[in-house]
Amino acid sequence: MTDNTFLPGPRENTVRSADGNVLTVPAGWALLLPGDAALTRRVKTAGEHWVVQEKKGRKVFSRGVWAPADTIEQIRADLEAERSTEAYAKRKLASARRREKTQTEYVDEFFEAVVAFLDFHSNHAELAQRMARAITQHATPVGSGTVARTKRIPVEQRAEAAVIAWMRHQTTAYDSMPIPRVKGKRREVRRMLAQHSKGILSHYRRGEFISEDCPLQRALAEITPGEKTP
Repeated sequence: MTDNTFLPGPRENTVRSADGNVLTVPAGWALLLPGDAALTRRVKTAGEHWVVQEKKGRKVFSRGVWAPADTIEQIRADLEAERSTEAYAKRKLASARRREKTQTEYVDEFFEAVVAFLDFHSNHAELAQRMARAITQHATPVGSGTVARTKRIPVEQRAEAAVIAWMRHQTTAYDSMPIPRVKGKRREVRRMLAQHSKGILSHYRRGEFISEDCPLQRALAEITPGEKTP
Protein backbone atom coordinates (compact mmCIF):
# COMPACT_ATOMS: atom_id res chain seq x y z
CA MET A 1 0.00 0.00 0.00
CA THR A 2 1.52 3.31 -1.11
CA ASP A 3 1.36 6.65 0.71
CA ASN A 4 -1.77 7.69 -1.21
CA THR A 5 -3.52 4.30 -1.20
CA PHE A 6 -5.98 3.57 1.59
CA LEU A 7 -8.61 1.17 2.80
CA PRO A 8 -12.24 2.29 3.16
CA GLY A 9 -12.77 4.12 6.44
CA PRO A 10 -15.24 3.18 9.17
CA ARG A 11 -17.34 6.28 8.57
CA GLU A 12 -18.44 8.43 5.66
CA ASN A 13 -15.67 10.66 4.24
CA THR A 14 -12.93 8.70 5.99
CA VAL A 15 -10.20 6.29 4.91
CA ARG A 16 -7.91 3.96 6.79
CA SER A 17 -4.13 3.98 6.24
CA ALA A 18 -1.91 0.91 6.16
CA ASP A 19 -0.93 1.41 9.81
CA GLY A 20 -4.58 1.56 10.87
CA ASN A 21 -4.98 5.32 11.30
CA VAL A 22 -8.34 6.76 10.28
CA LEU A 23 -8.06 9.94 8.21
CA THR A 24 -10.79 12.40 7.28
CA VAL A 25 -11.01 13.33 3.62
CA PRO A 26 -9.91 16.97 3.03
CA ALA A 27 -12.67 19.55 2.67
CA GLY A 28 -13.66 20.21 -0.92
CA TRP A 29 -12.75 16.72 -2.10
CA ALA A 30 -15.15 14.31 -3.80
CA LEU A 31 -15.11 10.57 -4.38
CA LEU A 32 -14.77 9.58 -8.04
CA LEU A 33 -16.28 6.11 -8.25
CA PRO A 34 -14.71 3.47 -10.52
CA GLY A 35 -16.16 2.97 -13.98
CA ASP A 36 -14.50 5.52 -16.25
CA ALA A 37 -10.89 4.46 -16.60
CA ALA A 38 -9.82 7.49 -18.66
CA LEU A 39 -11.33 9.96 -16.19
CA THR A 40 -9.77 8.15 -13.24
CA ARG A 41 -6.38 8.05 -14.95
CA ARG A 42 -6.42 11.81 -15.68
CA VAL A 43 -7.56 12.71 -12.17
CA LYS A 44 -4.68 10.70 -10.72
CA THR A 45 -2.13 12.48 -12.89
CA ALA A 46 -3.64 15.93 -12.23
CA GLY A 47 -2.39 16.22 -8.67
CA GLU A 48 -2.99 15.13 -5.12
CA HIS A 49 -5.45 12.28 -4.68
CA TRP A 50 -6.23 9.30 -2.45
CA VAL A 51 -6.86 5.87 -3.94
CA VAL A 52 -9.27 3.65 -2.01
CA GLN A 53 -8.89 -0.11 -2.43
CA GLU A 54 -10.24 -3.13 -0.61
CA LYS A 55 -8.84 -6.66 -0.72
CA LYS A 56 -11.23 -9.60 -0.64
CA GLY A 57 -9.54 -12.96 -0.83
CA ARG A 58 -6.87 -12.72 -3.51
CA LYS A 59 -8.55 -9.89 -5.40
CA VAL A 60 -8.18 -6.15 -4.88
CA PHE A 61 -11.21 -4.02 -5.66
CA SER A 62 -11.16 -0.30 -6.38
CA ARG A 63 -13.56 1.75 -4.26
CA GLY A 64 -12.80 4.99 -6.05
CA VAL A 65 -10.44 7.97 -5.91
CA TRP A 66 -10.74 10.96 -3.61
CA ALA A 67 -9.55 14.21 -5.21
CA PRO A 68 -10.48 17.91 -5.24
CA ALA A 69 -14.04 18.17 -6.55
CA ASP A 70 -13.12 21.09 -8.83
CA THR A 71 -10.37 19.02 -10.44
CA ILE A 72 -12.71 16.09 -11.06
CA GLU A 73 -15.40 18.27 -12.61
CA GLN A 74 -12.96 20.19 -14.83
CA ILE A 75 -11.39 17.00 -16.15
CA ARG A 76 -14.82 15.43 -16.62
CA ALA A 77 -15.96 18.43 -18.69
CA ASP A 78 -12.77 18.40 -20.79
CA LEU A 79 -13.14 14.68 -21.40
CA GLU A 80 -16.79 14.96 -22.39
CA ALA A 81 -15.91 17.72 -24.87
CA GLU A 82 -13.15 15.57 -26.34
CA ARG A 83 -15.45 12.57 -26.62
CA SER A 84 -18.05 14.58 -28.53
CA THR A 85 -15.72 15.18 -31.49
CA GLU A 86 -15.85 13.24 -34.74
CA ALA A 87 -12.13 12.43 -34.47
CA TYR A 88 -12.69 10.75 -31.11
CA ALA A 89 -15.61 8.72 -32.49
CA LYS A 90 -13.41 7.46 -35.33
CA ARG A 91 -10.60 6.52 -32.94
CA LYS A 92 -13.10 4.74 -30.71
CA LEU A 93 -14.50 2.75 -33.62
CA ALA A 94 -11.04 1.81 -34.89
CA SER A 95 -10.00 0.73 -31.40
CA ALA A 96 -13.13 -1.40 -31.00
CA ARG A 97 -12.45 -3.11 -34.32
CA ARG A 98 -8.86 -3.85 -33.32
CA ARG A 99 -10.01 -5.34 -30.03
CA GLU A 100 -12.65 -7.43 -31.78
CA LYS A 101 -10.10 -8.73 -34.29
CA THR A 102 -7.62 -9.52 -31.52
CA GLN A 103 -10.31 -11.31 -29.50
CA THR A 104 -11.46 -13.36 -32.50
CA GLU A 105 -7.91 -14.42 -33.26
CA TYR A 106 -7.30 -15.37 -29.63
CA VAL A 107 -10.51 -17.41 -29.42
CA ASP A 108 -9.41 -19.38 -32.49
CA GLU A 109 -5.91 -19.86 -31.06
CA PHE A 110 -7.23 -20.97 -27.68
CA PHE A 111 -9.73 -23.37 -29.25
CA GLU A 112 -6.95 -25.06 -31.24
CA ALA A 113 -4.77 -25.26 -28.11
CA VAL A 114 -7.58 -26.99 -26.21
CA VAL A 115 -8.11 -29.50 -29.06
CA ALA A 116 -4.36 -30.15 -29.11
CA PHE A 117 -4.25 -30.74 -25.35
CA LEU A 118 -7.24 -33.07 -25.44
CA ASP A 119 -5.55 -35.08 -28.20
CA PHE A 120 -8.51 -37.44 -28.46
CA HIS A 121 -8.33 -40.50 -30.67
CA SER A 122 -10.13 -40.14 -34.00
CA ASN A 123 -12.90 -42.31 -32.54
CA HIS A 124 -13.77 -39.37 -30.28
CA ALA A 125 -12.81 -36.45 -32.54
CA GLU A 126 -16.33 -35.03 -32.66
CA LEU A 127 -16.55 -35.06 -28.86
CA ALA A 128 -13.21 -33.27 -28.65
CA GLN A 129 -14.58 -30.51 -30.87
CA ARG A 130 -17.70 -30.13 -28.74
CA MET A 131 -15.75 -30.15 -25.51
CA ALA A 132 -13.18 -27.65 -26.80
CA ARG A 133 -15.98 -25.38 -28.00
CA ALA A 134 -17.72 -25.45 -24.62
CA ILE A 135 -14.51 -24.72 -22.74
CA THR A 136 -13.53 -21.94 -25.15
CA GLN A 137 -16.91 -20.25 -24.94
CA HIS A 138 -16.72 -20.32 -21.15
CA ALA A 139 -13.09 -19.31 -20.71
CA THR A 140 -12.27 -16.71 -23.35
CA PRO A 141 -14.74 -13.82 -22.93
CA VAL A 142 -12.98 -10.58 -22.04
CA GLY A 143 -13.33 -9.91 -18.33
CA SER A 144 -14.23 -13.51 -17.47
CA GLY A 145 -11.31 -13.71 -15.04
CA THR A 146 -10.49 -17.27 -16.07
CA VAL A 147 -7.04 -18.71 -16.58
CA ALA A 148 -7.54 -18.31 -20.33
CA ARG A 149 -7.28 -14.54 -19.93
CA THR A 150 -3.90 -14.53 -18.20
CA LYS A 151 -0.74 -13.73 -20.13
CA ARG A 152 1.62 -15.06 -17.47
CA ILE A 153 1.77 -18.56 -18.98
CA PRO A 154 1.84 -19.87 -22.57
CA VAL A 155 -1.48 -20.55 -24.29
CA GLU A 156 -0.79 -24.30 -24.15
CA GLN A 157 -0.67 -24.18 -20.36
CA ARG A 158 -3.77 -21.97 -20.26
CA ALA A 159 -5.62 -24.54 -22.36
CA GLU A 160 -4.62 -27.39 -20.07
CA ALA A 161 -5.61 -25.46 -16.95
CA ALA A 162 -8.95 -24.48 -18.51
CA VAL A 163 -9.74 -28.09 -19.43
CA ILE A 164 -8.98 -29.31 -15.92
CA ALA A 165 -11.01 -26.47 -14.36
CA TRP A 166 -13.97 -27.17 -16.66
CA MET A 167 -13.88 -30.88 -15.84
CA ARG A 168 -13.62 -30.13 -12.14
CA HIS A 169 -16.91 -28.26 -12.27
CA GLN A 170 -18.69 -30.36 -14.91
CA THR A 171 -17.65 -33.93 -14.12
CA THR A 172 -17.05 -34.00 -10.35
CA ALA A 173 -18.94 -33.05 -7.19
CA TYR A 174 -16.42 -30.29 -6.45
CA ASP A 175 -19.00 -27.49 -6.35
CA SER A 176 -20.98 -29.21 -3.59
CA MET A 177 -18.05 -30.92 -1.90
CA PRO A 178 -17.52 -29.99 1.78
CA ILE A 179 -13.87 -28.98 2.05
CA PRO A 180 -12.36 -28.28 5.49
CA ARG A 181 -11.21 -24.68 5.92
CA VAL A 182 -7.63 -25.80 6.40
CA LYS A 183 -4.75 -24.12 4.61
CA GLY A 184 -3.78 -26.10 1.52
CA LYS A 185 -6.76 -28.48 1.70
CA ARG A 186 -8.62 -26.98 -1.28
CA ARG A 187 -5.43 -27.11 -3.33
CA GLU A 188 -4.99 -30.76 -2.33
CA VAL A 189 -8.55 -31.59 -3.38
CA ARG A 190 -8.04 -29.85 -6.72
CA ARG A 191 -4.87 -31.83 -7.36
CA MET A 192 -6.69 -35.06 -6.60
CA LEU A 193 -9.56 -34.17 -8.93
CA ALA A 194 -7.11 -33.08 -11.64
CA GLN A 195 -5.49 -36.51 -11.57
CA HIS A 196 -8.93 -38.10 -11.80
CA SER A 197 -9.81 -35.89 -14.79
CA LYS A 198 -6.56 -36.74 -16.56
CA GLY A 199 -7.37 -40.41 -16.03
CA ILE A 200 -10.70 -39.93 -17.78
CA LEU A 201 -9.04 -38.09 -20.67
CA SER A 202 -6.58 -40.94 -21.16
CA HIS A 203 -9.41 -43.30 -22.14
CA TYR A 204 -10.51 -40.91 -24.88
CA ARG A 205 -6.94 -40.46 -26.07
CA ARG A 206 -6.55 -44.22 -26.47
CA GLY A 207 -9.80 -44.47 -28.42
CA GLU A 208 -11.41 -46.86 -25.96
CA PHE A 209 -15.13 -47.59 -25.82
CA ILE A 210 -16.70 -45.13 -23.39
CA SER A 211 -19.73 -46.00 -21.33
CA GLU A 212 -22.64 -43.57 -21.18
CA ASP A 213 -22.09 -43.54 -17.41
CA CYS A 214 -18.79 -41.72 -17.89
CA PRO A 215 -19.15 -38.30 -16.21
CA LEU A 216 -17.57 -36.63 -19.23
CA GLN A 217 -20.07 -38.32 -21.53
CA ARG A 218 -22.90 -37.03 -19.36
CA ALA A 219 -21.50 -33.50 -19.36
CA LEU A 220 -20.97 -33.52 -23.13
CA ALA A 221 -24.47 -34.93 -23.70
CA GLU A 222 -25.85 -31.62 -22.46
CA ILE A 223 -23.93 -29.72 -25.16
CA THR A 224 -25.84 -29.28 -28.40
CA PRO A 225 -23.94 -31.09 -31.19
CA GLY A 226 -23.45 -29.64 -34.63
CA GLU A 227 -22.70 -26.07 -33.59
CA LYS A 228 -20.00 -24.23 -35.50
CA THR A 229 -16.60 -24.22 -33.91
CA PRO A 230 -15.12 -20.84 -32.97
